[in-house]
Amino acid sequence: MYLIFDTETTGLPKKFNAPVSEIDNWPRCVQIAWQLHDYDGSLIEHNDFLIKPDNYDIPYQSEKIHGISTALASKRGKSIGIVLKSFKEALSKTQILVGQNLKFDLNIIGAEFHRLSFDNDWLKTPVLDTCTEKTASLCKLPGGRGGKFKLPTLSELHKFLFQKPFKEAHNATADVEATARCFFELVRKQLFSQADLLLDNEKYAEYFQKNKQPIEPVGIKHINLFKASKSLLKTKDSDNDLIIEKHTSNIDHLKNYSFSHLHNKTQFSVLQSTIHVKTLIEKAVEFEMPAVAFSDSGNMMGAFHFVETAFKHNSDIDREIEELIKKNQSSEEALIKLKNKKILPIVGCEFQVCHDRNDKSYKDNGHQIPFLAKNKNGYQNLIKLSSIGFIEGFYYVPRIDKKIILKYSNDLIVTTGGLFGEIPQLILNEGEQKAEKALLWWKKNFKDDFYIEITRHGLEEEEKVNEVLLRFAKKYSIKYFASNNTHYINKDDADAHDVLLCIKDGERKSTPIGRGRGFRFGFENTEYYFKSQKEMKLLFSDIPDAIINISEIISKCSNYRLASEVLLPEFKIPEEFKDPLDLENHELKIGENNYLKHLTYEGAKLRYNEITDEIKERIDFELEIVKKTGYPGYFLIVQDFCKAARDMDVSVGPGRGSAAGSAIAYCIGITNVDPIKYNLLFERFLNPDRVSLPDIDIDFDDEGRGKVIQYVIEKYGSSQVAQIITYGTMAAKSSIRDTGRVLDLPLPQTDRLAKLVPDVKLNKLFSWSKEDVKSNLSNDQLKNAEELILKLEEEGIEGEVIRQAKLVEGSLRNTGIHACGVIITPSDIRDFV
Repeated sequence: MYLIFDTETTGLPKKFNAPVSEIDNWPRCVQIAWQLHDYDGSLIEHNDFLIKPDNYDIPYQSEKIHGISTALASKRGKSIGIVLKSFKEALSKTQILVGQNLKFDLNIIGAEFHRLSFDNDWLKTPVLDTCTEKTASLCKLPGGRGGKFKLPTLSELHKFLFQKPFKEAHNATADVEATARCFFELVRKQLFSQADLLLDNEKYAEYFQKNKQPIEPVGIKHINLFKASKSLLKTKDSDNDLIIEKHTSNIDHLKNYSFSHLHNKTQFSVLQSTIHVKTLIEKAVEFEMPAVAFSDSGNMMGAFHFVETAFKHNSDIDREIEELIKKNQSSEEALIKLKNKKILPIVGCEFQVCHDRNDKSYKDNGHQIPFLAKNKNGYQNLIKLSSIGFIEGFYYVPRIDKKIILKYSNDLIVTTGGLFGEIPQLILNEGEQKAEKALLWWKKNFKDDFYIEITRHGLEEEEKVNEVLLRFAKKYSIKYFASNNTHYINKDDADAHDVLLCIKDGERKSTPIGRGRGFRFGFENTEYYFKSQKEMKLLFSDIPDAIINISEIISKCSNYRLASEVLLPEFKIPEEFKDPLDLENHELKIGENNYLKHLTYEGAKLRYNEITDEIKERIDFELEIVKKTGYPGYFLIVQDFCKAARDMDVSVGPGRGSAAGSAIAYCIGITNVDPIKYNLLFERFLNPDRVSLPDIDIDFDDEGRGKVIQYVIEKYGSSQVAQIITYGTMAAKSSIRDTGRVLDLPLPQTDRLAKLVPDVKLNKLFSWSKEDVKSNLSNDQLKNAEELILKLEEEGIEGEVIRQAKLVEGSLRNTGIHACGVIITPSDIRDFV
């Protein structure tokens, strides 16, 4: 006999290859249906059960698939123990288990057996599956891995075999009936052998004798689970009135409160946002917001630019105020209005928080959790978490976990984030009970610095999540705030942002947005832009606290700068050159100057036959400037690894750039060019009237460069040495080529468009007047540029490619490692960047 069965569940496992004994990994079964058939296809029995939830909820996303709500399963379901006993009786009558992609269902029921300590020997029963490479070859559906045909879904297989789909897909009873019909039709088509079916010759022949025509459905009546669940929905009581959206055009009750965007991504979230840091600050100022935050994905690359851009803006305001006060040309009211144009930059980061950052046995990208730094110490904790995410947790993406978060949680504000945050994802995919448990962990550990983030981008999932989050907020007295998960500045930039996402994933814009094969990732609408205060207040007018609470978050954050003086690592000098005064004041650097002077004169004895008055005067002059500028350690560090390079037989260049003008560099072996002989100026290298860090370019041979870097790492420690990052941005031509591919513009046309671009940025070119174009371009480039400008206004696909390329131009496309640049810090580099 054949037992054909199917299940509906609370979701998907974290690890598909985990044993059934790992019961926390496997979702719960909420429905099981089966049909027991004789060898000739005759139906012997059929059964199906809804299963009463036992200390778990049926998540929203799962309910959307199969229609079984927690309320429906609780009312009509049977206990899992009763259901499995009935299933065990059916198992005792069968010789073969049959199903569509049955491995999943076997694991689901196997885990349920394990939870009840039932024997799992039934898992050894032979299995025949209707979802295999054989059925893939039969259906010949494109899109499989490695150029193969894709495995057919049950609907696809049914349509292929019977030329029509079946209704009620994802209701276990309907799926079982369809699977049984497909299975017996596949037997009739001899896709399964006599040996597969465990039949003798007589029974095998009898099957074909009885089933000469295509298999017909058994005719089981199926309940519409969606309608059944909907009928049990209860009207929200008065306690939940605040969560019902009642948007009005009246926002007078919010006129005394300001809104600020606290969840923004910039171009440093590589290929995820079209927003430039400067534009973000400018737009926030335009909308008269008191603050603006940024929280890029896992990295802090934009933090310095963000803070310094805001600082420059605020400094300009201060200067303007000072000028007006000096001239006595402005009223107190005007000065206050001008002062209110200053903006508070709030540094943040959106981390991927996984279960265990060190576990790389399976893909676990975790959940997107935004953190905001309250002050400089909070910023220091953010950069430590970001570094740990890349150094220790990187697996597909940089990841951290809750254990390391607790270690660096001081002075950080954390929010629930958007739909991809932990709590929203648990609400949607694992149920409210697990979401509530997670919420309490964050509340316990972050207390009043934990906020619930409410977003309204017009998505169905958001309505469900917001309803639960606001209920949690009321139950546990957690404050919530309004947010827009901003990825582009203007609403009109939505298409350009979608192009950027396609570039990131190697997709085409024509591919529909969705999940699974044949679909691509993309945003469902155009609401992820930097909305004005008025727009956000209108959107959240029904829950004013969402706007009001933003002021509290801002008040917790202080202003600070990330720019600092030059910091040099300590260079250990011999005892005889040390000076006790350095212990009292490290800035004196008497010991380092003494040692540098010693090395310089010892080197001069080797470089010159005689140290003349001219040479001595030049050396003393340079040493005095180095002493005044405070950079003796820089020379000592560079000469040390140059000496080490020569000791390792690494070829060292003779000298390049302004450093060749230094007699000190020549004497201590950094360069091999005598600046006195060739009358080279030291002031081009280090000028006391314009103090800046010396810049010494050292050339090592390609193979030896790695040896020198390794020497530096071993001397100063791996935590104090790093290579410098490089940024690859989308130039004019590459933005056209990428956009052309995404928008399906044929390659020859795309190539021709790219070749029309002159040696100037698209945005600059299109901002020029006709006179500017003629005066700035050569005759050869002028004709092409004029054609490109005309195409910008065209309605066709070429015009669209140029318009979108113009918007994505300059976006960060990738990061790399500088071939030569190395940073050495005084202590752990994670204390600085």
